[in-house]
Amino acid sequence: MGKPLSKAEAGLEAVHQFALVTRLKRAIEKEEFKLFYQPQVDLRTGQMVGMEALLRWEVSDLGMMPPSEFIPVAEETGLIVPLGEWVLRTACIQNKQWQNAKLPPMAVSVNLSGRQFHHQNLVEKVEAALRESRLEAKWLDLEITETYAMQDSDFTLAILKELKRLGVRISMDDFGTGYSSLSQLKHFPIDTLKIDRSFVSDLATDPKEEAIVSAIIVLAHSLRMDVVAEGVETLEELSLIKKHHCDKMQGYLFSRPIPAQDFETLLRSRKTL
Repeated sequence: MGKPLSKAEAGLEAVHQFALVTRLKRAIEKEEFKLFYQPQVDLRTGQMVGMEALLRWEVSDLGMMPPSEFIPVAEETGLIVPLGEWVLRTACIQNKQWQNAKLPPMAVSVNLSGRQFHHQNLVEKVEAALRESRLEAKWLDLEITETYAMQDSDFTLAILKELKRLGVRISMDDFGTGYSSLSQLKHFPIDTLKIDRSFVSDLATDPKEEAIVSAIIVLAHSLRMDVVAEGVETLEELSLIKKHHCDKMQGYLFSRPIPAQDFETLLRSRKTL
């Protein structure tokens, strides 16, 4: 545990939090956020087959603020709900624009926060985003973390079934970091498991991590799910996940998350792994 804050430090922290919340509200109203996109690559063909939309906030006097600083505040205050709706709508519209430009069609992955997932209007908001953008549901992939999915498995199952009726894809993000019950997992209509980067980063140095990754891949395939390895940064990591028949990868080895304009250039280049 860290050292307790003094009254003065606690007061400064409260002021900082209040100022951040105020700026967040203003930024949401003015749509000051941007989406960056990171490719997902099929390990069999080496071709880009998907992308993850990642939220970025460039604060005028501070520069790019790390998501780790503002996302928890947005989650705590409930601002993550309108922010998440903006991300969902913007990602769908952008993906449809790329399809209209005759670029290779692929699914865009959008992260759902815990509060957003439990919001009563989630399914309606997803349906509205698809309708507004005219994007076919099969080109949208919704990601929920393992931790949130397991908090209330009955509720999760009910919502996932409603989302699947729309025709969207469902991914479980950060898999391996939570406490999944296999009896629950097998009932969820999940299309893809995403192996957390913490396992991938230790693949080359820790045989136990390699055993875990191998087990996750075998488990997913036995449940007829695809597997995406996140955070692949080296050729050695790439070689190891391919050895264990992982389906897709995402990471700096291929591309960092980049702005929409740069991602379009990447799409047009037809870059392969």
